[in-house]
Amino acid sequence: MTLISVRIGQFEYMSRSSNAKHLLKPHLLLTAAILVLLAGCGGDSKSTPTGPPSSSVPADIQAVMEKPMYSRATWGLRVVEPANDKVLIDLNSHVHFFIGSVRKIFSVGELLNQVGPSHTYNTPAYHDGSINRSGVLNGNLFLVASGDLTMGGRTNPDGSIAISNFDHNEADSLGNAVLTAPNPLAGYAALAHRVAASGITEIAGDIVIDDRLFQPFNFRGEFNITPIFVNDDVVDLTIDPTTAGNLASVASRPISAALGVQNTLLTGVAGSDFTLKLNPEFPQCIGQPGCTAEITGNLPLDFVPPFTNRFPLVQTFRIVRPSNYARTVFIEALQAADVTVDAPVVASNPVNLLPTSRSYPATNKVAELTGLPYSDDARLILKVSYNIGADTSLLLFGLTQGVNNMSAALSAEQAVLASQYQIPASEYVFFDGSGGSATTAINPAVIQLLTAMMSKPGFSAFFSGLPLLGVDGSLALVTDFESDPTLKGAAAQVHAKTGTFVAGSESGLILKGQALGGYVDAASGRRLVFELVVNNVALTNLNDLLQVFQDEGAISAILWRDN
Repeated sequence: MTLISVRIGQFEYMSRSSNAKHLLKPHLLLTAAILVLLAGCGGDSKSTPTGPPSSSVPADIQAVMEKPMYSRATWGLRVVEPANDKVLIDLNSHVHFFIGSVRKIFSVGELLNQVGPSHTYNTPAYHDGSINRSGVLNGNLFLVASGDLTMGGRTNPDGSIAISNFDHNEADSLGNAVLTAPNPLAGYAALAHRVAASGITEIAGDIVIDDRLFQPFNFRGEFNITPIFVNDDVVDLTIDPTTAGNLASVASRPISAALGVQNTLLTGVAGSDFTLKLNPEFPQCIGQPGCTAEITGNLPLDFVPPFTNRFPLVQTFRIVRPSNYARTVFIEALQAADVTVDAPVVASNPVNLLPTSRSYPATNKVAELTGLPYSDDARLILKVSYNIGADTSLLLFGLTQGVNNMSAALSAEQAVLASQYQIPASEYVFFDGSGGSATTAINPAVIQLLTAMMSKPGFSAFFSGLPLLGVDGSLALVTDFESDPTLKGAAAQVHAKTGTFVAGSESGLILKGQALGGYVDAASGRRLVFELVVNNVALTNLNDLLQVFQDEGAISAILWRDN
């Protein structure tokens, strides 16, 4: 079986088979704001019943659930009014459903509660030598990675975080993205200027990224997540056609000697095939001099980029050696700040020069980059369903519990969920922090987490970070409900996280699970907590997938209207 992950609103595609990509050609991708999360391998962790919804479900909602496309599917819906602890709807609450990225509310919520929404992950630079009167550092400069997700690369002029509904992390699988405006290297430039301001004019040693904060975690076979980031660990390509027979226009960012981009993409005549290819999409040579990757193929003049329906088209190369890339970027920033660096600009991160521990004398600190508040990181992760950010959040949560790897962080989380949130381990199956693999939970577990969050100091940040129905993030384009005048007012009144798990083969796609969990500020003024999920929907095409999201949007709008 070929396993794919599709996200619309971020649309993520990965495959175990090179033959599967035809299922999701860019020109077939339809505009929507839906999240579908990759599972590694696997099938159902528990058997689930099929059949029509319970008669206890309101008629309008039941009518949606009983559409022909759901004849073999299983629905679950639990709605609670926390003000009086009243369960309003309870359908299949014993079933372990595939919930995909709804899992992120756990990893993000737990870290928000542990460190607080105003907590910042700051990245300092230390030296290990001496600085003479001419400003020459006879020694090495260490950039100590903190897990800061954005490193200043998403900070707007007013200090807020820049977020696009179509995030570049999934540009290759979406077929497109919309880039944010800030300079992705702004944080590295600021650090370099602070090093220069400290009086250092030359570094006679080397530049080292101390990336030992936690053990690297393999992200879905692509690369190992470490605590250092540059542009969310991707190189963006902004692509426009020119004239038929000539090279297309391709601009890249960040521009760094760490990875060169070779453009052999041709502009094709109208009606020709779209054959754009990234070769390789995951460049393994980062850290070696002359490392390049190629964008090649054919871009028809009449190609219509998905989602935006206009150029530019955005694709990305994955930065699969984050520490090597960050080292080069930092050296280039230092040179731009008039600090001479004697070490080679492009080389593998020289971890052999690291001290035995991550303890550095305070007197040797020469610069520090203050990260955005974690409330902003949470907003990014929840709005666009940023997988790497959610996995990193769970690793950072693990550090607060005294552990430094994913397996131990999952165990620590399990203990905290039982003791602090009263959610027993039997009610969920988690494999990472983002909802990968066959992530499951029963609806009461999700409801319990959402309800518990309401009494926590970080709730305001958590609540505002969730996608808004019909407005932003992974719910931006779920708007079909607005055609019903009685439901139109639900826009922006549903704050909820989406998550989907799609499995496919050459014969078709199965929507193993689509979930929507969060809060409804009902027309009556009551706040409801809900978890809505459907498993095992046969998909004949991508329109079916999009319809599931619109149907779940309609159900949540009915909850708003009728409660």
